[in-house]
Amino acid sequence: MAAVESFSATHPGNPQPGDLIEIFRPAYQHWALYLGDGYIINVTPVDEGPPATFASAKSVFSRKARVRMQLLKDVVGNDTYHINNKYDGTYAPLPVEEIIRRAEYLIDQEVSYDLLGNNCEHFVTLLRYGEGVSDQANRAISAIGFVTAAAGAFSLLGLLRSRSRERQY
Repeated sequence: MAAVESFSATHPGNPQPGDLIEIFRPAYQHWALYLGDGYIINVTPVDEGPPATFASAKSVFSRKARVRMQLLKDVVGNDTYHINNKYDGTYAPLPVEEIIRRAEYLIDQEVSYDLLGNNCEHFVTLLRYGEGVSDQANRAISAIGFVTAAAGAFSLLGLLRSRSRERQY
């Protein structure tokens, strides 16, 4: 497997129309789809000012997003990104012309947004493959499930301990 190369606004790489772009933010990854000529399509919170990033805490709880066509370099800012078509082995990409047509149809549309069920990765994979998938959301759901199970186990242990103490008196 080839090493994955990181790119930035000053070292842009060579994305092709229809490629998935994974942008590395300080605490998460933001996803976009490359349209060509330096432009990407992505989703941003409806009620935020500059539409460049999903960087604020408000965006995590937003239920609506706006589909934006923006320059890749503006969205990346000081962060890095990978060209990451990681699902190509599982899902067949749609023809590039169809990906671009579908993407352009959605520009400036308001869409529903949900961090775990309909996020920026779901959005771009739906455009590329016709199937919305998100490893990022699946990892978060698994982590939530683990924390919930652990909390349940600790609660049960606490209940068992308190009952065993009650019996001693």
